[in-house]
Amino acid sequence: MPRHKNLTITFYTTILFLYYASFLISPALCYSQEDAKNAIQLAEDEILNRYWAVFEAEKAGANVSSLLQVLNEASWLLSRARVAYNNRDFNLAYEYATNCSQMLDGLADKADSLKLEAEDARRMDFLVNYVGSSVGAVAIVVGGYAFWVFLKRREKTVEA
Repeated sequence: MPRHKNLTITFYTTILFLYYASFLISPALCYSQEDAKNAIQLAEDEILNRYWAVFEAEKAGANVSSLLQVLNEASWLLSRARVAYNNRDFNLAYEYATNCSQMLDGLADKADSLKLEAEDARRMDFLVNYVGSSVGAVAIVVGGYAFWVFLKRREKTVEA
């Protein structure tokens, strides 16, 4: 085969490959303004829901400092996404918003489990503090009465 035909076949094959590659690569690397806006809105909604779940856990008495740290990092990513969106860098905005959403996966479940643990601990504290104190007070009164009766009997036997 002449060299001319090899170059022609290589040229057309390369053009065909680039043509099909543009369909495969382009959607993955380029996000529209609407995609970025939707991703940011979704991340905002998720952050608000996670903050509410963490607030409920904290209200129940759970230690939520680790969850707040994750929420702060996710909020930072969301603010970076908004800045990128305002600078019309929709790819970066979408990426930051997606990373923010991924960071929040499972956070609501952790907050719920911490809330349940705190509620169980509160019930146990109630049992120990109030019921235990009541039982202790009754035991002291009954023990004091029994000791008083014992001393009265002893006093009667010493007098006789």
